[in-house]
Amino acid sequence: MNPECMYCTSDGRLEKIMIEIGKLRVSTVFLFREQTYKGRCVVALNEHHRELFQLSQEMQDAYMRDVAQTARAVEQAFSADKINYGAFGDTMPHVHFHIVPKYKDGPAWGKMFEMNPSENKQLTDEEYQEIIGKIKDCL
Repeated sequence: MNPECMYCTSDGRLEKIMIEIGKLRVSTVFLFREQTYKGRCVVALNEHHRELFQLSQEMQDAYMRDVAQTARAVEQAFSADKINYGAFGDTMPHVHFHIVPKYKDGPAWGKMFEMNPSENKQLTDEEYQEIIGKIKDCL
């Protein structure tokens, strides 16, 4: 637990940018509120670690299974042409992967996805719940 980390605390920072979908083996899946890439999620490790290599082999295996399970669910739910994965953490040093569905006729096809697209596509509560429901059905 790191009191400065938004994934480790319940101080409201996380809820401003993500909605919890559910817990998997060793991680929690969140829907990114910014939905330029329909179905974009984050898979955050439940324990605080800064680097993937700091995890035991067992934890690495379980975490990557969670990442793959989430990517498969997003691909199935939204018929993505490709899933992009992002694991940066410069400003949020907690093991987490962005699962970003890409579409041939969609934003940034053939390029790296934008972390904070200028469009900043926000949805209604009902639209978020519909997306979450589709992902849960495929998890």
